Amino acid sequence: MSYVAQLRCLRCGATYAPNAIEYVCSCRPNVGSDVGTLDVLYDYTAIAAVTSPLAIATDPDRSIARFAPLLPVRSRDSLPPLAVGNTPLLHTQRLGHALGLSHLFVKDDGRNPSASFKDRASAIAVARAQEEGRPVVATASTGNAAAALGAVAAAAGQATVIFVPKTAPPAKIAQLLVYGCTVLAVDGTYDDAFDLCMEACREFGWYNRSTGYNPYMTEGKKTVSYEIAFRLGDALTGGVGRLVAPDAVFVSVGDGCIIGGVHKGFKDLLTLGWIDKMPRLYGVQSTLSPALYNAWQAGAEVPAPVHATTRADSISVDAPRDPIKALAAVRMTGGAFILVEDEEILQAILPLASLGGVFAEPAGATAYAGLQRAVASGMVGPDEIIVVINTGSGLKDIKAATQITAGMRVIPPTLAAVKAALDPAITAL
Repeated sequence: MSYVAQLRCLRCGATYAPNAIEYVCSCRPNVGSDVGTLDVLYDYTAIAAVTSPLAIATDPDRSIARFAPLLPVRSRDSLPPLAVGNTPLLHTQRLGHALGLSHLFVKDDGRNPSASFKDRASAIAVARAQEEGRPVVATASTGNAAAALGAVAAAAGQATVIFVPKTAPPAKIAQLLVYGCTVLAVDGTYDDAFDLCMEACREFGWYNRSTGYNPYMTEGKKTVSYEIAFRLGDALTGGVGRLVAPDAVFVSVGDGCIIGGVHKGFKDLLTLGWIDKMPRLYGVQSTLSPALYNAWQAGAEVPAPVHATTRADSISVDAPRDPIKALAAVRMTGGAFILVEDEEILQAILPLASLGGVFAEPAGATAYAGLQRAVASGMVGPDEIIVVINTGSGLKDIKAATQITAGMRVIPPTLAAVKAALDPAITAL
């Protein structure tokens, strides 16, 4: 059964029964960033009666299905048959040492089935669409959300229609096509694709998975926080079913739905009494896509649109679609929004890989670039427990990696050529 109690508008405070409203409150025009965003509220007393940290920790299913009582689905069996979640939380000691940090962890969500964080939300979208008997699920995406939807929908036998800007990276488009999605490349920006998807869903009655509009997408994304707290408990206490909240979490931000989900997950755990504090949340944006940073700096509720041109395509957004949750995540936890240059983003790919073993796409590396800035400005302490979330695999955007590396050496097939090409320090080992 579902333990969703009601939905509450974060703009006007109106509450709705779970089946009385689908996407957004009518108190706002629901255009661009000015959205009547809904929050999904649960009966936590009932949840505590049917599950526990120990039950979750010992569940043989390591996917997000083990969190089913905290998800907006009628049954864990509604979730698609892909092992979404359970991505590694890596104690990256060499990476931490380079920054002077004792407890640096990287949550590598590039290990999800479609190689991005977005699988978490897409699993919920497909589950809810199938519970409601909706024949088509549609979304607008720069690539990752769409690929995630394609993967879980293919496994569940769910039809999809995907709207992407025609500039989306070829690797991401290839994923959509092999998953069997109907792909419509829009001659425009991500925001143009988003608006067209909205219009098409209204016209044809499709289930709309689009970020920031569908409140249930946050509920899938929040599962990353559950996993972080459980894994930290394992790593730092050695106790089964013991949870530990980090001191700070760094995450890249475009529309704002991921950081909103991270916040919601930790709020759930705090409400249940399973953790004893809320981590500070840091949202990292490119200087070439700074809408939420600007709103945070100005104390605004609705971000003014920008003309986003960042190389990190997954966070290139003119008008963020989930600003209320994103701004609350930072403001309510004592965190901050951080701006980084595109060159910092690209260069951050290298230490994540060479020191941490994590190959991140530009949007994933953005979070680490933000941590570098935070360390330099004294925003985090050397002994704090810090988590950086990598939201997507570097295989999503090979071009970004190749443009910051020296490339390979071509040599003739002789041992002499090998010796000539190598650093003497290597051959002396």
